[in-house]
Amino acid sequence: MNTIIDTNFNFPGQKELYKGKVREVYTLENDLLLMVATDRLSAFDVVMPKGIPYKGQILNQIATKMMKDTEDLVPNWLVATPDPNVAIGKRCDPFKVEMVIRGYMSGHAAREYKAGRRILCGVPMAEGMKENDAFPNPIITPATKAEMGDHDEDISREDIIKKGIVSEADYVVLEDYTRKLFQRGSEIAASRGLILVDTKYEFGKTADGEIVLIDEIHTPDSSRYFYADGYEARQASGDPQKQLSKEFVRQWLISNDFQGLEGQTVPEMSDEYITTVSDRYIELYENITGEAFAKADLSNIDARIEKNVLNYLG
Repeated sequence: MNTIIDTNFNFPGQKELYKGKVREVYTLENDLLLMVATDRLSAFDVVMPKGIPYKGQILNQIATKMMKDTEDLVPNWLVATPDPNVAIGKRCDPFKVEMVIRGYMSGHAAREYKAGRRILCGVPMAEGMKENDAFPNPIITPATKAEMGDHDEDISREDIIKKGIVSEADYVVLEDYTRKLFQRGSEIAASRGLILVDTKYEFGKTADGEIVLIDEIHTPDSSRYFYADGYEARQASGDPQKQLSKEFVRQWLISNDFQGLEGQTVPEMSDEYITTVSDRYIELYENITGEAFAKADLSNIDARIEKNVLNYLG
């Protein structure tokens, strides 16, 4: 099936193009940004060689819905979504940190814990915890924002402020917004029979100095979900939790001897495996949003996007 791997549009009023790991950002006149969610798949900060059908659409539409569901709490950059893969919003100067918040000791936190570390980004983790146990209170474990091909790195609140990456006044706002968004996201997840385990938020500052939420929110790429039904029983028995996230891709890569480390080669993804990944993303969409997924037309994706965007801009 057709996928969006790379775009090179020339929209009216276009000033520049930035290509991230999975999104391509077009700067337009009038302080607008146009973001195309591609079908590229990133894991361990490495972009996989093949795209995943519908992945970009799924992430864009989940993020759009979640931004609308949280805009009463935290202002965001979004203005319009003229195409299933496109979001248009206010141009911002992004803060060079990702605000990661964890309600449970899973994923990266669990890997650090198993390695014997009890401090993550300056935040202590109690002794005696099991993987996927809930923290007494959600913890914020920021990461520096990496360029394509580089790894995000853990960093403490103190180092962020000390190094001048974010001012203390702005960081207080980022922490407040992060906790409010995670609380709302957890409530939305609970209404769908899910647990929002951990997630990350990115923020930027508009031309008039307002701090706003940018990029994706509560998607399976930026978040980890568990099914609530059976969580306690699985923890008690020591069984793995049933997840809704792209952790299944990471685990497949790990089982094929790849964790993004130097000298490792990305394993070949067969067409059959890619189809299963696409199906899992559709399952994620439907469980997270509670809505049936409507597949966009893939016959000529570039032409579709260009037509929809030009209609909106016109």
